[in-house]
Amino acid sequence: MLKKTFFQLHWFFGITAGLILSLMGVTGAIYSYEQQILKAINQDSYTVVAEQKSKLSPAQLYQHFSQTNPEMKINSITLAQDPTASSTVNIVKEGARRGYNMMVNPYTAEVLPEIKGQAFFQFVQQLHRNLTVGPIGKQITGACTLILIFFVLSGLYLRWPKKHSIKQWLAVKPKLKGRNFIWDLHAVVGTWVIIFYLVLACTGLYWSYDWWRNGMFKVLGVERPQPQLQVNQGAKKDPTNSQGSEKKDAGRGEQHMRGDGNNQGQTRQDAEHRGESHGKKEGLKPEQINIALSQSWAGFNQKIGREYSSVTFNIPKKANGELEINFVDAVPQHERARNKATYNYQTSSLNDVELYEDKKLNEKIMSSMLPVHRGSFFGPIYQFFAMVASLLMPLFFVTGWMLYLKRRKQKKLTQAAKASLAPLSVDPNAKPWLICYATQTGLSEQLAWRTATSLQEARQPVSVKAVQQLSTEDLQQAHQVLFVASTYGTGEAPDLASSFERKFMRLTLDLKHIQFAVLALGSQEYPDTYCSFGHAIAAWMTKNGAQALFKTIEVNNADTNAIEAWNAALAKASKLELQAMNIIKTFDTWTLTQRSLLNPNSLGAPAFNIELKAQHEANWQAGDIAEIQPGNSPERIQHFMQQQHIPAKQLVDSTQQTIEQALWDKDLTVEIEPFANLDHLLEQLPTLPSREYSIASIPSQQVLRLVVRQQSNAQGELGLGSGWLTAHAPLNTPIQLRIRTNASFHIIDDNRPVICIGNGTGIAGLMSLLHSRVRQDYTQNWLIFGERQRAHDFFYQDVIEAWQTTGFVQHIDLTFSRDQQEKIYVHHKLREQAERLRAWEKQGAVIYVCGSIQGMATDVDHALIDILGEDTVEKMRSEGRYRRDVY
Repeated sequence: MLKKTFFQLHWFFGITAGLILSLMGVTGAIYSYEQQILKAINQDSYTVVAEQKSKLSPAQLYQHFSQTNPEMKINSITLAQDPTASSTVNIVKEGARRGYNMMVNPYTAEVLPEIKGQAFFQFVQQLHRNLTVGPIGKQITGACTLILIFFVLSGLYLRWPKKHSIKQWLAVKPKLKGRNFIWDLHAVVGTWVIIFYLVLACTGLYWSYDWWRNGMFKVLGVERPQPQLQVNQGAKKDPTNSQGSEKKDAGRGEQHMRGDGNNQGQTRQDAEHRGESHGKKEGLKPEQINIALSQSWAGFNQKIGREYSSVTFNIPKKANGELEINFVDAVPQHERARNKATYNYQTSSLNDVELYEDKKLNEKIMSSMLPVHRGSFFGPIYQFFAMVASLLMPLFFVTGWMLYLKRRKQKKLTQAAKASLAPLSVDPNAKPWLICYATQTGLSEQLAWRTATSLQEARQPVSVKAVQQLSTEDLQQAHQVLFVASTYGTGEAPDLASSFERKFMRLTLDLKHIQFAVLALGSQEYPDTYCSFGHAIAAWMTKNGAQALFKTIEVNNADTNAIEAWNAALAKASKLELQAMNIIKTFDTWTLTQRSLLNPNSLGAPAFNIELKAQHEANWQAGDIAEIQPGNSPERIQHFMQQQHIPAKQLVDSTQQTIEQALWDKDLTVEIEPFANLDHLLEQLPTLPSREYSIASIPSQQVLRLVVRQQSNAQGELGLGSGWLTAHAPLNTPIQLRIRTNASFHIIDDNRPVICIGNGTGIAGLMSLLHSRVRQDYTQNWLIFGERQRAHDFFYQDVIEAWQTTGFVQHIDLTFSRDQQEKIYVHHKLREQAERLRAWEKQGAVIYVCGSIQGMATDVDHALIDILGEDTVEKMRSEGRYRRDVY
């Protein structure tokens, strides 16, 4: 229950706070390199040409500006040891709470160009801190930062109990497909960034909440500095900014100030220069300040006894003979690692020297919170990876949403499967069946209900439960138990089933009265842990005395053949006639009559027009599916025979076929045991899985047409179906094919408007629909189609343009994504024609979508909802006016 609660909170916060955190991550990454970026784009302000003379001293710079601009009030003067580095004069400026940094030529006192880009970084900073909406935004970002800590800890908790190797924990697996890849990317990259996000969140909250800041001082054992009392009217604390002033005093300048790259050190000047009365009453005259700067400059360099990269002289405000100095080591730990000292120019003594390097680690952290937050405290390598981690923040928002949407879709499918469990009369003498499922995405639950339907149709009493809902009483009372169990991620139980793993699978129970079977779902992309949770359940049941009805059946990525094997094994063991899942495929013989390349010189993979003719009377409807039994290429068969040392043309005793003929449709990649004869060998080789393609023609054309794009694996080998149809099967040879009715995509038989939307090889399904409409003389047809390049990928261009010319297709909107710099896709065209779409929908139009579900179909769905409204789209689905054939 605790894990379920954490999971629900994890995804709920993810789809709500994730967007804000993504924005904070990107802006934080940009702002962390503010100094480097400003220096890079302001070379004429930060650097000068070195001259063969000494730089102007602080006294000379002060005297120069006092004479040229007597109204200017100077806070501090900074000089750098680098001959090419400019000097900085910080002056009082209205609206600049910490003064304004004026960059000057250190040899001539010429004022250098103003720093460009500061306004941009100020905007980025505000976005990062409060979304530019003030205190309300600050509360939002603070709450989201707390949620980030929850994300890190809950994500670690949800993954930690799993048995992972180091490779499984930290290596992204690019060979994974679909949801497995998305989950792997979300989890593995999330593990990479745990430390960075914890540091970023814990330090970021320093500026969000006083209670957090106080807690940090207390936990690290550092006394929090108290705000300095102001003695003059002009330095009165601003009541609207008391929190900011307190933070500045406590953190000693941890606010993001302009000019950090020069390590200014004017952190206290703003409070002392809020008004002029103090300077008139107790301040020094310019000539006194000049003397103080001259003596302090000479005395500091004589007495400091260590190398430094820059030094800042704060203009004295009191006639007490002291001048405050901040200086930075020659090789500082980070940009805020400043040393402090006080020089008494009356006694020529250097006093109160505070070296940053002498501080304890906890004191360094609390006095350098901004460098810790941005990562420079730990060095440039850590700062770079912290920046990358921040930039990755949107990845978790996007992948989290994708996983959520996939779970939601699977849940709908499961509900449909539950609905199919209709009440039937039950055999009173039959023993009840208990079907238990362990699911992560919903597929196991769906198959559990399909199995229940199959058994119920055989008049068997059935109950279905999630494994986490099982009790010891359930197992003590049950006599026939079926498990449908997914293996999640890289070998672990699904999240919600982990309690069953902990609660039950560590118990020793008396289960001798139970007969059981396991359908184990997994992915062979995880060979080391393939279907491991299902096998673990079987082992636990056997250990406790239960008897297996048959060997555990493994399902690789929802392979239909394995699901059929499950139903067949269950029927055999129970001696029941189970029809619902027992799909027997009978293929007809067709002839491959034509194969032509549709997209020569295309940027995409080759796509072929495939034409087949039946050797029997064939019939189908527009929108139906052709299921092909693929075969092996002669080269693959020869390679297999060489591996197994099988002579060519050898006859198989049971069929009198040659071995080459017998192997044409067998899976030659499975492991086989030593065989006594060829029949024994063939018994070990399963049939290759079939492949499905949308039909692009109608029966009256007397040809069955397909559009097949070649698919290749990592080794460059063509896929089973595409390779067989486009390369391996010779022309005018038999092809095993069966028509599968696809009622949900059939064309309407009236003259309502029809909108056909698709991309790529999805043109096939749309062509059959349009052919059917044209044969019935219905002209209210609208085609929206997309591919890469018009010159190479305009499939069936002649036919489509002829339909437009003759008026059978009233509107054609084409988009070719690579024909312009900006990629334009089908959903963009749909949005451009929003008004027409609304008008056609009001006329009762039926929308057909055919093509890739990743990208096109999803984007089209979103566009339809945005244009027509979610209620309208759902109504169209329920009325059969929104139909899809996507893959």
